[in-house]
Order: sequence, then C-alpha cells, then structure tokens
Amino acid sequence: MSRYHEMKFRAVTTFQRRIGNPIIRRLPNQTLLETTGRTSGLPRRTPVGGRRAGREFWLVSEYGEKSQYVRNIRANPEVRVRIRGRWHAGTAHPVPQDDPRARLATLPRFNSAAVRALGTDLLSVRVDLYD
Repeated sequence: MSRYHEMKFRAVTTFQRRIGNPIIRRLPNQTLLETTGRTSGLPRRTPVGGRRAGREFWLVSEYGEKSQYVRNIRANPEVRVRIRGRWHAGTAHPVPQDDPRARLATLPRFNSAAVRALGTDLLSVRVDLYD
C-alpha cells in the first residue's frame, strides 16, 4: 500500500470509528453488519451499504482484508445483518473473485459512491442468509 493510501486509510477509519459509525449505527433504518470480535468475542456492529438479493446479502468492503469486519469474518463467518430494522442471521464469505466495482453498480448509490471515493482495496462480501 502506498504512503498516500495508508494515510487515507488511517484518516478515514479513524473518522468512521470515532465519529461516523457511532452516529450512523443509531439510525433505525441503517443496515448493520454484526460480526463477533476475533479477540474480544464481543458483538461488533458496523454500518454498511448493501442489498439483499433473495437469500443473499451483498456488500463491498472499501479496505478489503484490512477492514476489521472482514478480519472478524475470517475468524468467525457467523454474522447477523439488520435490514430495514429486522435482524437476519447468516454466514459471510469474502468473494475475491467477484468484481467489486461491478458489484457496487448493483448496490445503493450513495454508499457505493462513498466506497468508490474512499476505498483503496475493494472486496465483495456475500452473506448467505438463513431466513
């Protein structure tokens, strides 16, 4: 990762962790991804922009394998997704063979634009929903 991308990653993730995510995750209709912390074992809720397609939920991680929630998924793929205020259990899978830019075109526009603008290492993630 270049020095520019590293600085961008640190600035964006610090803002998201301390300011953006705590506010956004309180919004009642915000889609949330709940993973289990790989070290703490505690639930970790992250606002995401994605879309349900049948029994699958797709999202794109802006920092790929460096994203904390992707690292948590690697350690324990059992997750929950809150969609329109309702929680759904599922199993998450990073999908590196998927084209994340093409995937963004199928997801909500505002979030997709932010992921394109801020992301440095895009990675598609599929959640197979149980219900």
